[in-house]
Amino acid sequence: MGIVKIADDLHEEVRRASTVMCRSINAQAEFWMKIGMLAEANPTLSFSDIVASQIAAAQVGIPDTRIV
Repeated sequence: MGIVKIADDLHEEVRRASTVMCRSINAQAEFWMKIGMLAEANPTLSFSDIVASQIAAAQVGIPDTRIV
């Protein structure tokens, strides 16, 4: 594990987002980095596609709750 230096304003954005998403500041930053890395590696996928693929890879069973 290492230390990543980021701008104070970005740190504040991570802190606010972590509160909304019920994650620690570190977990929020890690989530954003992971999604960003996957988005760069898969530029044709949307955010929703990336999250869905990660959920499927983790074998999380989410029931279909779409409203028809």
